[in-house]
Amino acid sequence: MSDFARQTNWLPRIHTAAEDIAHADAMIVRGWVTVAEQAGRIAGFIACKGGELDALYVADDARGQGIGSALIGGLKTRHKALTCWTFQANTPAISFYRHHGFAETARGDGSANDEGLPDLTLHWQREAA
Repeated sequence: MSDFARQTNWLPRIHTAAEDIAHADAMIVRGWVTVAEQAGRIAGFIACKGGELDALYVADDARGQGIGSALIGGLKTRHKALTCWTFQANTPAISFYRHHGFAETARGDGSANDEGLPDLTLHWQREAA
């Protein structure tokens, strides 16, 4: 996650690497994290509490190989609905979520997140059988 923040010029760096690690540790301890491995190393992870998606990250060298899709697909088998938010500037994430059936449900002006950046909320609902 720290790599993403360092590589994203529009994202203000408000947390240290140690704080990022502590946050990841807290998600793991709470049982929210599913990890994707590739060739014996962690290629990505997803963190979800109930139907609230907290984090989705795929390593640079593993992107475009279906890892994010597999992680989100796994959540869809376990939940009837999923909600997430991302920054409006994160157009690759928005495209990814829309591709996976998420629809925008709200837009924010940045006043509700630590970074102060405009964001949006996306929601996915399993279709009734």
